[in-house]
Amino acid sequence: MKKILFLILIVNSVFAQTGGGIQFRQTPLDAVFQEARRVGKPVFVEIYSPSCHVCQSFVPTLADSRVGKFYNAKFINTKLDFAQPSTKSFLDRYRLFIPSLPLFLYFDPQQNLIHFAMSNNSTDEVIRHGTNALNPKVRSQTMTLRYQQGERSPNFLIDYGMYCRITKDTAANITAMNDYAKRVSPATYTNQTNWLALEKLILDYENPMFQYMIDHLDAYRKAYGAEATQQVAENILMSSLYSGRGIRYPITKIQEIRQGLIKIGISTKVANNRTLLPEVNAYLRNHQTAKAVERMDNHANANQLSVLEYLYISRLFNRNSPDAIAAPTVAKWLNKALSLKPEPKEQADLYYELAEAYRRGGKSNDAQRAAQKSMELAQETRLDTRRNVEQLGKLK
Repeated sequence: MKKILFLILIVNSVFAQTGGGIQFRQTPLDAVFQEARRVGKPVFVEIYSPSCHVCQSFVPTLADSRVGKFYNAKFINTKLDFAQPSTKSFLDRYRLFIPSLPLFLYFDPQQNLIHFAMSNNSTDEVIRHGTNALNPKVRSQTMTLRYQQGERSPNFLIDYGMYCRITKDTAANITAMNDYAKRVSPATYTNQTNWLALEKLILDYENPMFQYMIDHLDAYRKAYGAEATQQVAENILMSSLYSGRGIRYPITKIQEIRQGLIKIGISTKVANNRTLLPEVNAYLRNHQTAKAVERMDNHANANQLSVLEYLYISRLFNRNSPDAIAAPTVAKWLNKALSLKPEPKEQADLYYELAEAYRRGGKSNDAQRAAQKSMELAQETRLDTRRNVEQLGKLK
């Protein structure tokens, strides 16, 4: 009897569910792929969450005997809870993004992603996705080549755009979705399919479909609600601004995004705050220091900044402004921060930056006094004084 109970425990530790459905292995993921390499099968991974009602609605489908017969014969199967650190580590390692749950991922035994599916909840659909994963001609892994060879049907572009999102290929996603927007009629832009494209796929505010949206907000509000419309538009604007390409945006594009935020219902003050750093950095890149200082100083005057905020913006200009124009204003910010009577450690940082601002502004005596004060505070609070020694050496 003990041996029988032991065998039952072993079986239950290997499979998440028994019966006729998919046998999901509960062994660690590395062991799953080791087994896949041993038997020469691809791996099916369901990314799910126990709290996801859609995921739970798939349980009977994945327990169906037809689904189980197909997947158990063709794949090594496992499922990963999206919230678990081990799952996040796996996704980060392979640069994979999960746009919604549940998500079906298919890998070869060497852990290369070969296919993905966001399935409808039916037995035939789940089996169809597995069949496609086994077909080298149609699985997701071939999409980039098919796109390069000229495939441009709207359905393909939607699938390819999602594949690019999942694999974090933002540049390819933007190109594919621009192609998609040009190939469907603007008369269809507000339909359900294209709403989902805006919600899930479009990352670039310059996409023609998004530009139509920003000019026809009432139509989207009527169809999908004011709150959802604002959220989708806001996500696209902010993903554009804080993307890799957004770091290189010229002033005009940043200002377009600010106006877009205001247009969709974000307050002017919040829109100004969100675009502050991108705009200041763009001015500094263009050697327009005076405009950068004006933009930041207006922000400082309109808001009650904390000591750490004053320290941050002062460091930004001390490190990145290409000339000394900013020095007097930076000194003003630092003196305002000092007037707030911060802790000695913070004072040490503030005086260090104040010495830098005075040095850049040509006030050598003031710079030496501030640098000496920073040194004294650093010693008093047992901070590392190497930077202070270096600073005082430069000011002699």
